[in-house]
Amino acid sequence: MITPPLPAYDVQVLDIRIRPARPEDLDAARAVMLDTVYRDFGTGYVPRWHGDIVDPAAAYLTPDRHTLLVAAAPDGEVVATGALDSRGPEYPPNPRRLAERYPSGTTAQLRRVYVRPEHRRRGLARRIVRDLVAFAAADGGYRAVYLHTDPAVPGAEAFWRSLGRVVLDERTEGHGQRTVHFEVPMTVAAEAVSR
Repeated sequence: MITPPLPAYDVQVLDIRIRPARPEDLDAARAVMLDTVYRDFGTGYVPRWHGDIVDPAAAYLTPDRHTLLVAAAPDGEVVATGALDSRGPEYPPNPRRLAERYPSGTTAQLRRVYVRPEHRRRGLARRIVRDLVAFAAADGGYRAVYLHTDPAVPGAEAFWRSLGRVVLDERTEGHGQRTVHFEVPMTVAAEAVSR
């Protein structure tokens, strides 16, 4: 059987390994996350939004149904992160209907899918998301995969639209926010296995 060639972006990242974070990865993962919130979001560290960044072990490594993935280059450098937890969107600050539709416990929320700029546009984030969704599907208790993004971050909205569907765009709802909320189908994990 002849194996079809890999898409160009997959060839570019074959040497980068995506795996669950280990305790020794946490400082490097935290650096990727903090660099992103300062550089791309322009907000810097905001405790009420980014508390998980300070203690990723408690947020993602300790709870059984949570995970933190890292993308590691051959030299061990962490170049990307992605996390999942069982907390749905809270009301407030999110609209009540989102909190009701995506309750904690049965909602897998994707978080911290960040890639260092020099490693972007090569499929890393897509691979991380597929692995996170596979984790959620394997759990058996998650009924939905949810996330939100700031569309002001270059490329973020288009990326998430390519993987999921918009369930609420606050820019058009008059909530005074610019957040876009998405649901990613569990089939994203199946697509990763078939590749």
